[in-house]
Amino acid sequence: MRRRGPGLRVRITLLTTGLVAVVSAVLLALGWVLVGRVFNSTPQFPTGSTVKVDGVDVEASVLNTVLAEQARADLLRAGVVAFVCMVVAAAILAWTFTGRLLRPVHDVTNAARRLSAESLGQRLRLEGPRDEVAELADTFDAMLDRLEAAFSAQQRFVANASHELRTPLSVIRTELDVTLADPDADEAELRRMAGVVRAASERAEQLVSALLLLARTDGLGLAVREPVDLAAVVDCAWKAVRDEAGSLRAVFHCAPAPAVGDPALLERIAGNLLENAVRHNVPGGWIETVTEGGPQGSFLRVSSSGQFIPPERVDEMFEPFRRGGRDRTAHTGTGLGLSIVRAAVAAHGGNVQAVAVPGGGLSVTVHLPSAPR
Repeated sequence: MRRRGPGLRVRITLLTTGLVAVVSAVLLALGWVLVGRVFNSTPQFPTGSTVKVDGVDVEASVLNTVLAEQARADLLRAGVVAFVCMVVAAAILAWTFTGRLLRPVHDVTNAARRLSAESLGQRLRLEGPRDEVAELADTFDAMLDRLEAAFSAQQRFVANASHELRTPLSVIRTELDVTLADPDADEAELRRMAGVVRAASERAEQLVSALLLLARTDGLGLAVREPVDLAAVVDCAWKAVRDEAGSLRAVFHCAPAPAVGDPALLERIAGNLLENAVRHNVPGGWIETVTEGGPQGSFLRVSSSGQFIPPERVDEMFEPFRRGGRDRTAHTGTGLGLSIVRAAVAAHGGNVQAVAVPGGGLSVTVHLPSAPR
């Protein structure tokens, strides 16, 4: 364990006091030398002449020496007193002003000691001149912003994982409860139940793998990169949500749209967009899905009817737990679908945009890099 040394305030005070002491000593020495030179350069009296100094006859030849010694003695007495006063004043002023200057640093230190996951919203917001200390405080505030964003992302990830895993787990529990409650369940019913449970388990396993992969590669890219056709991804995702769509009119314009990425995450992107289009729709509504590829990249667009969304609130739909209107064809989900889409698209190096459909509904477009030729 490192031994604690003197604080920065003490060291600055000692350094400042030492510098003042050295400068004062040099000035006193220079004054001593200059006084002697001044008297040595005065005019000389004739040999044998005497001069009275304080009632005492002094030979003129030694007058300059006597006056120089007396002046040096007076300078030494006054200089020592001034030297002590200067050193004491420098120490007091250095200690006082250093304490004021270092007060923001102590605020940063105290804030860092109080830092926890619950207090990440605190900021210093130091006021005053924009000096080095203010720059340190601003840097600390920026670090807290990044930490708060990281903790929020972690919390969103946990919520997203819970949201995604709830559906297959609910299917498994429902099938088991229904089968166990039927005393006349035969082998065919048990096999049907086992097939449903197996399919739901496989879906849960895929979701866990995809979410864990997203968590490990957040900001670092993807570990799995395979050529994927977005048109095929849409087809697989629609099969999973087609029964839930009911009477909704679905139109697909799916041209080949090559991309590179994790097939599981890309299917989750398409699945979440289609699920939102179904669950946030209105009775008798419509869904339109378009995929297209080009030299600049491939895109997937899912548009649907639904509740009216003010254009200024469209960006809020990507935040966790943001839902659309209440009047929709399904009442499941917790409003995490688009937040998962945004995170997964960012992991693929793409971007996602959303616009409100005139008259009600939402259109979401995902842009992804194209697959290499």
